[in-house]
Amino acid sequence: MTKFYKSTLFGGAALALFALSAYQTKINDKPADPVYDNLDQSVSPRDDFFKYANGGWLKRNPIPAAYSSWGIGNVVSEQLRDRLKKINEDALKANAPKGSSTQKIGDFYYSGLDSVNIEKQGTSPIKAQLDLIDQATDIAGILNAAAILTTTGTRNFIGSGVRQDAKNSAKTLVQLNQTGLGLPNRDYYFKTDARTTKIRADYTTTHLPTMLKLSGWDEQRATQGAASVFKIEKFLADSSRKLENLRDPYHNYNKMTIAQLGKLTPNINWPALFGKMEYKQAIDTVIVGQPEYYRAVNTALSSFSIDDWKAYLRWKLISSYAPYLNSAVDAESFRFSGKVISGRKEQLPRWKRVLDTENGLMGELLGQLFVKEYFPAEAKQRYTDMVEAIRQAYREHIAKLDWMSPETKQKALIKLNAIHPKVGYPDKWKDFSNMQIGRESYAANVMQARRWAYLFNINKLGKPIDHTEWGMTPQTYNASYSPSNNEITLPAAQFSIPGVKDSEVDDAVAYGYVAASTIGHEITHGFDDEGRLFDAKGNLRAWWTATDSVKFTQRAKVLADQFSGYVVLDSLHVNGKATLGENIADLGGIALGIDAFKKTKQYKEGKLINGLTPMQRFFLGYALGWLGQERDEALANQILTDVHAPGFLRVNGPFSDVPEFYKAFGVKKGDKMWIDPDKRVKIW
Repeated sequence: MTKFYKSTLFGGAALALFALSAYQTKINDKPADPVYDNLDQSVSPRDDFFKYANGGWLKRNPIPAAYSSWGIGNVVSEQLRDRLKKINEDALKANAPKGSSTQKIGDFYYSGLDSVNIEKQGTSPIKAQLDLIDQATDIAGILNAAAILTTTGTRNFIGSGVRQDAKNSAKTLVQLNQTGLGLPNRDYYFKTDARTTKIRADYTTTHLPTMLKLSGWDEQRATQGAASVFKIEKFLADSSRKLENLRDPYHNYNKMTIAQLGKLTPNINWPALFGKMEYKQAIDTVIVGQPEYYRAVNTALSSFSIDDWKAYLRWKLISSYAPYLNSAVDAESFRFSGKVISGRKEQLPRWKRVLDTENGLMGELLGQLFVKEYFPAEAKQRYTDMVEAIRQAYREHIAKLDWMSPETKQKALIKLNAIHPKVGYPDKWKDFSNMQIGRESYAANVMQARRWAYLFNINKLGKPIDHTEWGMTPQTYNASYSPSNNEITLPAAQFSIPGVKDSEVDDAVAYGYVAASTIGHEITHGFDDEGRLFDAKGNLRAWWTATDSVKFTQRAKVLADQFSGYVVLDSLHVNGKATLGENIADLGGIALGIDAFKKTKQYKEGKLINGLTPMQRFFLGYALGWLGQERDEALANQILTDVHAPGFLRVNGPFSDVPEFYKAFGVKKGDKMWIDPDKRVKIW
């Protein structure tokens, strides 16, 4: 994924104009300039470019109480919510036919706003699932409950899904991966620093027992159940891989027959379990990402009591549906996940939360309405052309590499030329006709939508790959690269700059903001430390010479070490190994964006805009994409759980490796942004 600040919960839309005053400020009656207006000229660009580029905006826009971070993605999202609100309110009044998109949109929104009914229902929308858990008397009963909970989107200790075979991208297989934890990841169970220790104490002594009590248990049983939950989770965490170890596609590819899987986990009857999970065909082969995790699950099933497991599954269920149940459950869920983990001070208004949920579950229904109005053909063509400009720059970079052999270069060019770009919105939309939505229950609607998504996924098994399918909605302020499909997805929203029409964004800013930080970044993911292991057809296969692989790894290690040296908060360092892929993509995207921009008319003419050269505006455009700030709690969580470095380091870090940056801003030895030339990283 490309953006951290851009990757907001809700996403955004490709809106031509925004009404937010923070972006419509005029200086001396001049039109808004999306980069000049944000400057903090009290900060030297040679010491902290991120603050120089974005500090003015950050000073004027503190983080609102309901958010753990605030930046450009949030600005996009706020405007989008207002527009989605109108669409939903219109749908409420439309009296649309049952089964129509308008009916589903309107009824979902109605059910989410009907707080009186939500309060009256309490936890009754999940009563059938709670009863299912209570009825378990043995391991088979626990597995049966876990399987059925999975079909309606409740994550538990079985993490399954249908995905492409990494070594044969034309086929899909059932894949099993580690899951099952209630804290953000394994490190939260073992780290002993004060911040993590405090979170863990709250989780065990307050949050878990409170949630179990709210699920219907008395205080004594809830307290005992909380201890059971934590024992199981800590046991599973001990056999869960660390963040950086989940990025090795070979290490996380373990193909097994069902018989071999059965030997790994003799306490689990997998054919029976898959039947309960509603797979319609016999499964003879699976890919297990982390076998040691499933070995631990097998041991845990016989090591912990049935009552322990009942508490665990009850916790998984109540936590999964907490935001859609009565206020007491919702409030405690937010207290821990929103306040303790993320540092937010208050909840978003209910209408915003409902829209966020709706967008996550049925976003393509909404997306169809948005692209018609907010993503003109001219914008689609501009960024389609920009993809090809970046691709051509990459061809030239590969040809000039002094460390790569002709043999590997030829195969790299084949892969580059085969990358398929998806720009703006899908050519074919998903069919939501089988999703049942009504006004009776908000939680039930969420359950139905999750079930639709689950069935949509498992029904891919054994079918040809649908290369028209999008994994993102057009109104998502983010982008992605798929190694198995060798494709980049660039949603319409990703090209938006608030307060400025697309036609008014000069190429310098656009090439930094889009060509470098998004298009170049995503294409480079095909050649980062993980993506480079997949060939032009998306198969995990060795296509590099051994010597070239060694040379790449040596260069990548320098970048990993550079980022591991950054201290972010307290004693927390960036995890250079875990963030390596994103950092390679950032650095590559900047280098490609620069060379593509150098071919434009604006660069060649060299005219100043607001006293800034074209190349200075390019770097400011890139920094605009990372405009944002986080609360300490959210920042600490990101360092432990995210493969992206904090936004400010995704500007300052790679810029310190780029020669054109030094020239554009006169960076000299002794400046904080300076890195000695022999220590600067150049990969692509």
